[in-house]
Amino acid sequence: MVPSLKFLLFLSLHLLQGVKSSMVHLNNNGYEGVVIAINPSVPEDDRLIQSIKEMVSQASTYLFEASKGRFYFRDVRILVPMTWKSKPEYLTPKRESYDKADIIVAEHYLKYGDDPYTLQYGQCGDRGQYIHFTPNFLLTDNLPMYGPRGRVFVHEWAHLRWGVFDEYNTDQSFYMSRKNTLEATRCSTGITGRNVVHERQRGSTVIRPCRRDSTTGLYESKCTFIPDKSQTARDSIMFMQNLNTVVEFCTEKTHNTEAPNLQNKMCNRRSTWDVIKESSDFQNASPTTAREAPPPPTFSLLKAKQRVVCLVLDKSESMKEGDRLIRMNQAAELYLTQIVEQKSRVGLVTFDSTAIIQNYLTEITNSNDYPKITANLPQQASGGTSICRGLEAGFQAITSSDQRTSGSEIILVTNGEDKQISSCFEAVKHSGAIIHTIALGPDAARELETLSTMTGGLRFYANRDITGLMDAFCGISSGSGDILQRTLQLESKTLDIAGRKQISGTVPVDSTIGNDTFFVVTWTVQKPEIILQDPKGKKYTTSDFKDDKLNIRSAQLQIPGIAETGTWTYSLSNENARSQLLTLTVTTRARSPTVSPVMATAHMSHNPAQYPSPLMVYARVSQGFLPVLGASVTAVIEAEDGHRVTLELWDNGAGADTVKNDGIYTRYFTDYHGNGRYSLKVHVQARKNTARLSLRQQNKSLYIPGYIEDGKIIMNPPRPEIQDAEAPVEDFSRLTSGESFTVSGAPPAGDHAHVFPPSKVTDLEAEFKGDHIHLTWTAPGKVLDKGRAHRYVIRMSRHSQDLQEDFHNATLVNTSSLVPKEAGSKENFEFKPGSLKIGSSSMFYIAIQAVNEVSITSEISNIAQAVKFIAPEQGISALGPNIVIFNYIYTRKYTRTKIQSYIYLLRVSLE
Repeated sequence: MVPSLKFLLFLSLHLLQGVKSSMVHLNNNGYEGVVIAINPSVPEDDRLIQSIKEMVSQASTYLFEASKGRFYFRDVRILVPMTWKSKPEYLTPKRESYDKADIIVAEHYLKYGDDPYTLQYGQCGDRGQYIHFTPNFLLTDNLPMYGPRGRVFVHEWAHLRWGVFDEYNTDQSFYMSRKNTLEATRCSTGITGRNVVHERQRGSTVIRPCRRDSTTGLYESKCTFIPDKSQTARDSIMFMQNLNTVVEFCTEKTHNTEAPNLQNKMCNRRSTWDVIKESSDFQNASPTTAREAPPPPTFSLLKAKQRVVCLVLDKSESMKEGDRLIRMNQAAELYLTQIVEQKSRVGLVTFDSTAIIQNYLTEITNSNDYPKITANLPQQASGGTSICRGLEAGFQAITSSDQRTSGSEIILVTNGEDKQISSCFEAVKHSGAIIHTIALGPDAARELETLSTMTGGLRFYANRDITGLMDAFCGISSGSGDILQRTLQLESKTLDIAGRKQISGTVPVDSTIGNDTFFVVTWTVQKPEIILQDPKGKKYTTSDFKDDKLNIRSAQLQIPGIAETGTWTYSLSNENARSQLLTLTVTTRARSPTVSPVMATAHMSHNPAQYPSPLMVYARVSQGFLPVLGASVTAVIEAEDGHRVTLELWDNGAGADTVKNDGIYTRYFTDYHGNGRYSLKVHVQARKNTARLSLRQQNKSLYIPGYIEDGKIIMNPPRPEIQDAEAPVEDFSRLTSGESFTVSGAPPAGDHAHVFPPSKVTDLEAEFKGDHIHLTWTAPGKVLDKGRAHRYVIRMSRHSQDLQEDFHNATLVNTSSLVPKEAGSKENFEFKPGSLKIGSSSMFYIAIQAVNEVSITSEISNIAQAVKFIAPEQGISALGPNIVIFNYIYTRKYTRTKIQSYIYLLRVSLE
């Protein structure tokens, strides 16, 4: 029985809530469909498979206990690369692929470090992108530094699946508590240990007590919290999962709301368990009644296969409108000659009210294979539209070539309405094929997105602009993880050139790219005169650009060998008296299998979107797995009516951006322009040596410096030092297309200030300067992070709870002289506490709200702490500051072991 369209649309909405398409689902408390993919660059090693199995099996039992009997791992699929030898136990993957894996096994770029981490940059409760383990982490003994691998996996799984954050903070390891005591940043505070400095002095290792900064009252920067190996605390997994007694997440009762960590910042000081309880997983899983351990996970070994792609192209009557047939052929030719990987098998189907197989699968081995397919691109448009017939012919083209539809890909391009699509939903579902859809224009069938959603395919929308269609095809590139296979877009530009006029521009080619570099020019009236010059002065002219034989107004030049590094210049001259649209598209591939190029990906936070929910635009810029900072990143979002919004994306740790300088460039999108489909394109550029590579990763398992056992401090091997936290990146240019998204309930256009408040301030900082408190923060906008707020409300208290629970009754700070700046600007404000007296040592808490012109108020900011500390007089005794240790021991009833450990500390420091 064919499921109803209404049900499938509900399914579509449900499945689209995650940031990234994942096959993971819960079945009777067990996670199924977990995909762990090994990168093609990893050498074959059976020990990796065994280590992965042991890690997940151990994690399953630990997760079951940590979730109070709710979750465990039931079905896990390990995807090995094509580069590994075939074995009888290797199965053929269905929709599993490297780019959609939940866990990736790959070397770090620059071979730096083995810290496990989760790529996670959404809001509190949002799922992450993937977990990354290095082969070295899986194959070597990391127990002292990270704890058992299964426990590490559960720590990372909580990031990935439930959107919780770390409870430590390596940038602020200590803080002043409300009790005026120094505490290590941790959760829970029940975890005991000592604060020491471990350093080299005169050729030997010295462990000494931490000294306090005379200005801030905090410990010196080298101070480290060393935990006791023997603990009584049972939480928390998001702090130190390596401790034997730690088997729980922090709850409302045990959560440390004061700690300056990302969990408190992102989740409004809620505990990790409170966030987990709000997840869809928790809502759909009751605790099991059985007390015994869950059944062990089952593992499937899959080997990545040769890519199989069939283009299914609409040639119905409506494709005549606006030269759509020609534009589709231009884009399809670009895909066949420049995007699809060599050794792929490619087929072609055209359809109107019926469908014709133009090409059964052809293996692409060299440039001579492309014309066999491009020669059959449709030349005339006529007839009705039957998408189901096109898909059926696509399936037949695949199976008739002795290939399975399961795991194969179909690229469906159509501009027509078809009320019968739902009649083949069941057949599509059972085919196992992945269907990527490209909707041409506003009239394309609304059910296209359902086809992509139910099969794990990509969805794109291209309006009147030919580059939108080309960009969509470029977005359907290799998902194998092989950097040599991935096509990179350097330029995609539409130029409206008046008659007898010329336009020029530049394209940078950096040293990590240059293989298979193509310059493609299209036109609407007459082929322009083209001059292209490489960085060494070599010129290519119009005659070097090869015209397409099908007369689709397109010409391309493939640069011989490796494209020269540097700035390429071009000029396009319209020799016709009439104005015309010209496009320039530049694509390339990585230069070397060992040097990762800069890459960019983009997506929206939610799809579909329901007005007035704000959306966030995310663009990730990276080289290998490391973030690229300092790039200029711009998003272009186009509605169905052609209205375009250009947004500069920021990596400033404010507004929609979670963490500053993590290579994730973000901005709120609120400029809705009616309902329907919206397209997303992101341009990334680095000029004048502004970009740099960060060698730091966020959301990673904590590297434990050492333990205290039987009163003695036992240090682990030091974590590999970073000589420079950043490395320079060459000037580059990249362009990427995010998937299209749909909007409902939105007004045609207008001012949204009466709907959206200013964004929450998340980076408020405070410090004493003399008797004044100096504040800094990033300015929010009139509408979230756009425009300028009308005014600020700043309040303060001696107790953080006052600001958390009763902000409006806390002491108001006079801000009459404070005029808000444009969103994204750095704000500075200084004031004297006034009615709250300052003593020799004082501590104040400050929070801020922004208000726009129609009196809509932002959420309360993060709570900043300002401490005025007066250092005690030195030289009280020969022991100096160490007399504090004796006083500390004397005033507390400690066991003999505890006293011995403190005496040991004192003796070490005196020596």
